[in-house]
Amino acid sequence: MGNSNKTHQKIIQILKTQGEMTAKLLADELGLTTMGIRQHMLQLEDNGDVIFEDKKAKRGRPTRYWRLTENSNSYFPDGHEMLTVQLIESVKLIFGDVGMDRLISHREKESHKIYSQALSKGKDLFSKLKILAKLRSQEGYMATIVKEDNWYWLLENHCSICAAASECLNFCRSELNLFEELLKNEASISREEHIMQGARRCAYKVIAL
Repeated sequence: MGNSNKTHQKIIQILKTQGEMTAKLLADELGLTTMGIRQHMLQLEDNGDVIFEDKKAKRGRPTRYWRLTENSNSYFPDGHEMLTVQLIESVKLIFGDVGMDRLISHREKESHKIYSQALSKGKDLFSKLKILAKLRSQEGYMATIVKEDNWYWLLENHCSICAAASECLNFCRSELNLFEELLKNEASISREEHIMQGARRCAYKVIAL
């Protein structure tokens, strides 16, 4: 049972960071047999952690792709969701939307101080993005940097403030503003995928100026 649980956790981690995959790809990633992976996937499906979609292949039978469900979020940091929601509701009730905006603005400024100091150690855009991804990962965002053609992707595979963002989307606006301000002299940045709009991850496209 212990080994099975560990394999389940590894599968969930891979699907979280890499997106939907076939049993064959998962088997190659974990060094297991495809049949063994399929058994694990059926167990995870029974638990409500994964679902599959059969996609038409160029030849032969459709290919089955597995992906995570919202239920799998319980395996990852939740940012103390209940307390966060309660605090946001209290701020709105006592101080109104203006007070909420001031709180978000203060958080953004404090984050800018911390991030800016850390990014100052980077020698170029790529090194600064790697530092930023490390900071974000430490905060629970599971961030990575991917280079593609003439730009970079800042990919955040988990949202550690989903509860806060669900209550107030200005948190998401603030985070994009923060990235734009940090990189304003070196790159343009846009959010191309957004967890709060149903995407698997938040994906920021970074283009050097």
